[in-house]
Amino acid sequence: MSRAALLVLADGRFPAGGHAHSGGAEAAVKAGRITGAESLESFCRGRLHTAGLVSSALAAAAVLGVDPRQLDEEADARTPSPALRVAARKLGRQLLRAARATWPSPELDALAGQFPKGAHQPVVLGLTARAAGLEPVDAAYCAAYESVSGPASATVRLLSLDPFDATAVLARLAPELDRVATRAVEAARTAVEEGVDALPSASAPLLEIGAELHAAWPVRLFAS
Repeated sequence: MSRAALLVLADGRFPAGGHAHSGGAEAAVKAGRITGAESLESFCRGRLHTAGLVSSALAAAAVLGVDPRQLDEEADARTPSPALRVAARKLGRQLLRAARATWPSPELDALAGQFPKGAHQPVVLGLTARAAGLEPVDAAYCAAYESVSGPASATVRLLSLDPFDATAVLARLAPELDRVATRAVEAARTAVEEGVDALPSASAPLLEIGAELHAAWPVRLFAS
């Protein structure tokens, strides 16, 4: 295993398409729920402990070898918003393209054949981490970090927020990110033994509602 592969996978310049998505921040900014660094931190904290936890556990379970089709079904069940399901599959499709070019793998090829329109991004992330020789905890950290780094980066553009302030938000959330990644891996290991019902299903209704409203906007800076 090369732990440095995690740096490649988590790098914002990895061509996985995440730059086009705000993680719900664009809708939250318009609704007045994000107005600056303090409210961004609250938004990211909520996202980390809900969508971030779920994504982290799905990714870790994929590294552990849980059937990706089953995981994709579980991701669907945990994503009530059709708009978010579409976004997750678009991100999964783009990530899979980049992953197959970077870490060629029969498992990634098989996933592409199973899901020509894209699997959910956390499932693809987990199989990508597995192909790169990474551990479940690495995939969990990557998914958890993505759940907050996307909104933080988007808010810099949306509000002209000082990038130093946005980065400080991520730094303050680091201890909680550690805890989320640990919980996600524990849940994934339990799912291997007891079934996928053991995976977390934390919900964030405002993210779901915001995604549906955002999808109907005639002009958007971000795809989701």
